[in-house]
Amino acid sequence: MVFLASLSVLGGCAGIAPPGPQTSAPREAVSVRSAQHADALLRALLALGIDYRSGGNSPELGFDCSGLVAHVYREAYGIRLPHSARAQADAGTPVSAKELRAGDLLFYDTLGSPFSHVGIYLGEGRFVHAPKPGAKVRIERLETRYWIRRFNGARRIEPPDLRQALDSRTAE
Repeated sequence: MVFLASLSVLGGCAGIAPPGPQTSAPREAVSVRSAQHADALLRALLALGIDYRSGGNSPELGFDCSGLVAHVYREAYGIRLPHSARAQADAGTPVSAKELRAGDLLFYDTLGSPFSHVGIYLGEGRFVHAPKPGAKVRIERLETRYWIRRFNGARRIEPPDLRQALDSRTAE
């Protein structure tokens, strides 16, 4: 009995953490970002194994690279992106490879033309994309020689309700 009481006291103490550092983003904005990024990543992962289809932008029809990105961002964030890797690059804010966050867009030159291919960063050095005709949506590692040599940059597209939450916080 004393043993069980000791465990509950120790467990209670171990569960108390000191307050973390204050951040500039409001708690609501952080939870909105977390939930939406999780939804976007889930939608991207649910597309794994779907056939590549030129011009495709749905699970039923298949996906090309920009169609997969447009589908994920539309379904997860309500953001309508153009169905072109180059135009999607123009829609985002550039981020360095060191600043990558899950959900960021990665752009590559795979056709002898900059920004001709796009994928969605998953974190931990991996991204999901619809690679080419005859292939299926799959996960790749950023560090492979093929992708390193073709990397054109990354872009971040913030969901509108997160921007509004952050804007209202800075206006206060």
